[in-house]
Amino acid sequence: METIDILLLEPLIAEAMAWLEGRHSISVQPKLASDERALRHKSDNVRAVVVPREVKINQEFLDFAPKLEVVARLVLGRDNIDVVACQKRNVKLVLASSANVRAQAEFVLAALLAMFRPGFVPALAGQKPAPLPRGREINGATIGMLGLPKGLHAITQLVSAMGARLIGYDPTLHHNDPVWQQLRVQPVSLTELMSLSDAVSVQMEYASRYTAFINDRMLAACKRNQVWVSISRSDLFDLPAVLQAMDDGRINALWIDGPDQKLLENVAGLKNYPHFYVTHRLGSHTHEARARASWYVAHRLHEALELRNPSGQGVQSPMMLELPGENSSLWGDSRASKPASVPPSIPSSIAPSPNGR
Repeated sequence: METIDILLLEPLIAEAMAWLEGRHSISVQPKLASDERALRHKSDNVRAVVVPREVKINQEFLDFAPKLEVVARLVLGRDNIDVVACQKRNVKLVLASSANVRAQAEFVLAALLAMFRPGFVPALAGQKPAPLPRGREINGATIGMLGLPKGLHAITQLVSAMGARLIGYDPTLHHNDPVWQQLRVQPVSLTELMSLSDAVSVQMEYASRYTAFINDRMLAACKRNQVWVSISRSDLFDLPAVLQAMDDGRINALWIDGPDQKLLENVAGLKNYPHFYVTHRLGSHTHEARARASWYVAHRLHEALELRNPSGQGVQSPMMLELPGENSSLWGDSRASKPASVPPSIPSSIAPSPNGR
């Protein structure tokens, strides 16, 4: 069976796929993502694969893909990838982890604005509540940042530009870490975050130890009438505790973008909570984010497959080929130079440069 260089279970933008097709053999098979048996059969002769969230890359998958060298994702997160198993097999990971930074930041800001105006979403649905609920402004409000992952620092920049005071808590960051001062976020305890915030923005990186992290004990300190926006995995939330907080007025409205299976199974039970909003990862769903991710993945796949030492074996290069987050402009700095490997037809504002811009 002929070897396939790149199996695309999640397509890139057309221009990026055409660029790859001129350099490698590719197969675009998105339907295989939902057909495990057919995917295993197809993986036998594949060198690289681009996977969506629902495809699990674990030891069992790797056993059916003996030629696999690279696994790539177009969005932030590696919860569907067994990193240890990939390391043992020397399978590299290409993660476009910063491609959706701007999109996510804009979504959080838009969601906070909507949550601060309780009549906004119902009005869009054609409802005319009477009396019209009075909203409030972000300017002068205290916004709690629950989690400050490196790839999503842009959120703090947009929200603070609206005149909000930012406080924050991250279980992985010491309160003396210089990043707090750099982002102009005051580090506080979890109890202080709950009791002082008018709104809470959740962007914590998920790990199994954080399942139900947002529980009744934590929510006991909630300031009344808080609004919440989350772009993290919904597994962070203890749903019964959240609903109790909504029942007694501690949480006025909650928007979760990116429900996981457990929440999806309970969506029908949320019909009595009109201010509990669930959307399916709208935050990163923009043309620009898709283009940045596609070009980044295309170039990193090409580089990873082309790298060879004289013996013909894979070179000892870093396994993680991620978009840098800390030392790059999050706003498409016009001074960023175009990388030599990017075709002239690709706008420099879309194509990824060596430093991640």
